[in-house]
Amino acid sequence: MDKKRILLKIGSNTLTKESDHISRGKIEDIGRQIAKLNEDYEFIIVSSGAIAAAKQFVKLEHHGAEINVKQALAAIGQPHLMRIFQENFRELGLFTSQCLLSYSDFEHPGSKENIRNTINLLVANNCIPIINENDTVATDEIQFGDNDKLAALTAALLEVDLLMIATNTNGIYKKTSIGKTTPITIASVSDIGDLKNEISLEKSTHGTGGMHSKIEAATIAQNASIDTWIVNGIEDNFIVNALNGKVGYTKISAK
Repeated sequence: MDKKRILLKIGSNTLTKESDHISRGKIEDIGRQIAKLNEDYEFIIVSSGAIAAAKQFVKLEHHGAEINVKQALAAIGQPHLMRIFQENFRELGLFTSQCLLSYSDFEHPGSKENIRNTINLLVANNCIPIINENDTVATDEIQFGDNDKLAALTAALLEVDLLMIATNTNGIYKKTSIGKTTPITIASVSDIGDLKNEISLEKSTHGTGGMHSKIEAATIAQNASIDTWIVNGIEDNFIVNALNGKVGYTKISAK
């Protein structure tokens, strides 16, 4: 039986567990779940966190615009981030690969075909693609999206079965419940227009997207007939629990 394909987007706040450092424990938690689900699911990961990884090792002097400093930090942090993934996943019998993409890659049929063929070959050989924006030459996700849009474009290109966006909330909350002890998660929606009135424009601590960029990503996925789940990646075992219906999250249904 064919495996279902999940594109898992991991935000910076998930990878750091809302701290100032990449959490090896969280990356191990993700790898352990992927290993457990291996018989029924195949995973493609879009991961933020390169800038957060760099900040653990260096403090750059500001010579130039802030965006250039962030690009430099991403260049330093990306190999460290991949090393952490590789070390933790390898102990679980999982192999990883790095794919750096930018929006311009999705604008040319030849580039899109190369991406599709390469990632499909990696997945077929049980090598998990870990994708990030090529921050040295592109800045869109650094400034605006925390890889949410990149994840959606990749999900559509690869015709995945599910786009799962891991963030630091239990999905999208009803606006009237935000600030209360237990905010209410919007469980399921098909009209994205209804969600736009509920979301906050605030951005997360380490990420750059906030819920607005996740809604944009879900719109791209919906137009490609792909469901989007916005789940709380801070919690342990969040992938398995979401798939088994044990936790609340927001599901944005495909058209």
